[in-house]
Amino acid sequence: MAAQQILRIRLEAEEDVVAARRRARAIAAGLGFTPLDQTRIASAVSEIARNAFEYAGGGEVIFAFDASAKPQAFLIDVRDRGPGIRDLESVLDGTYRSPTGMGRGIAGSRRLMDRCTIESSPQTGTTVSMARVLPADRADLAPAQLDAIVRNLMLDLARPGASASARSPHAHESLEEVQQQNRELLSTLTELRDRQEELTRLTQELEATNRGVVALYAELDERADELRRADTMKTRFLSNMSHELRTPLSSIRALSNLLLNRLDGELTEEQERQVLLIRKSAEDLTEIVNDLLDLAKIEAGRTDVLPVSFKPSGLFAALRTMLTPLLTDPAVRLIFEDTEGLPAIFTDEAKLTQILRNFVSNALKFTERGEIRVGARAEPDGEHITFTVADTGIGIAEEHQQVIFEEFGQVQSHLQQRVKGTGLGLPLCRKLAALLGGYVGVESRFGVGSTFYATLPMRLVPASDAAAQLAASNGADRAGAVDADAEVAARGDGA
Repeated sequence: MAAQQILRIRLEAEEDVVAARRRARAIAAGLGFTPLDQTRIASAVSEIARNAFEYAGGGEVIFAFDASAKPQAFLIDVRDRGPGIRDLESVLDGTYRSPTGMGRGIAGSRRLMDRCTIESSPQTGTTVSMARVLPADRADLAPAQLDAIVRNLMLDLARPGASASARSPHAHESLEEVQQQNRELLSTLTELRDRQEELTRLTQELEATNRGVVALYAELDERADELRRADTMKTRFLSNMSHELRTPLSSIRALSNLLLNRLDGELTEEQERQVLLIRKSAEDLTEIVNDLLDLAKIEAGRTDVLPVSFKPSGLFAALRTMLTPLLTDPAVRLIFEDTEGLPAIFTDEAKLTQILRNFVSNALKFTERGEIRVGARAEPDGEHITFTVADTGIGIAEEHQQVIFEEFGQVQSHLQQRVKGTGLGLPLCRKLAALLGGYVGVESRFGVGSTFYATLPMRLVPASDAAAQLAASNGADRAGAVDADAEVAARGDGA
């Protein structure tokens, strides 16, 4: 749909330039522009119309409205048949200097409007096309509303003395226009003063911030050596802080549950929402603390491996009970495969559970629809077993598949903002699997899904047994006795 013309004014006298400015402001007001925008539009029209009158001997101003554009826009074309604008490029880039000020008027008008294009040549004259889009908080104008604006404008023009092409001096009208311009100038100057004061305040704040940043950098330099020394103490500190960190978090969760269970009285809806946020934050922090402490203990060599004999089917039953409440999206199914045919294994059940729990937790975070399938299979060598967690999630590109097993390593995705994490879960799984004599890995295709796996020995040889076996290999005459002691030790660990 073409733009609808509202009004055409011929520029044949000085009064027509004044009339063009007045009509521009009146139409802008009818379209719903703010007073400041009305002044900007009127000033831009006045400058360009005056250029057409003074440099081309006349022309015309056409006001129109584009209702089909998104957003809708007020359009103004100023046309003349003059000799064109010389040095147009330098006028547009602001380098042109004219004793009459023409270049400054055009440059200023371009800044006042959302769009401004100029076509000029000695043969065809000059056409300046300007546009100002409707304010964002202004609803789109319907055709009936635009027709009403045009009718009101025509009624105004039909009043005696209101003709835009009249040739009489209209001194009273010009005086009113000058007074209106003065009022607009005062309003603009007031606004500029306020903005200047705000800019000054922000500058002072920025200077104060910069001084603070400089001081901070100086302090960071001073602390760098201390931080390097402190880093060597991190592992020892964290491994000794388990009780001190977990106990307050447990208290927060317990107190939150007491409040949510209404044991201390009823809660308002807002209070319940805030307590739920407290509990959720405490749970998230507990998970992070647990991962950090587990990593620190592994690095410090203070993690005890306690192998027991259990069947994968029992492990999966416990995992199903533990993880099913985490499945809140009906578009995702959590499936545990049948493992009844697999033999019992001898390893640390708690650490294997932690590995699989992290795998499933990650799968739940990054699977928007489909299924998550937890399974296990015996390896052909008969000595190892592989546990798998396969999902139909977003997948991981091949170049990122090693990054995710590094501490604090994360792959950015559209789900990352929704599912916050620290990048500690998978590195912890890798170290736990190594403690159990195995390894973890991933097979994934971006956009298709991922399969995380942990391959472990069917029978974990505890450190005491390994030492005994090494001694047996060095003393064949004591092999039988050493093997018997190792068997007793293994049974004791599994008790």
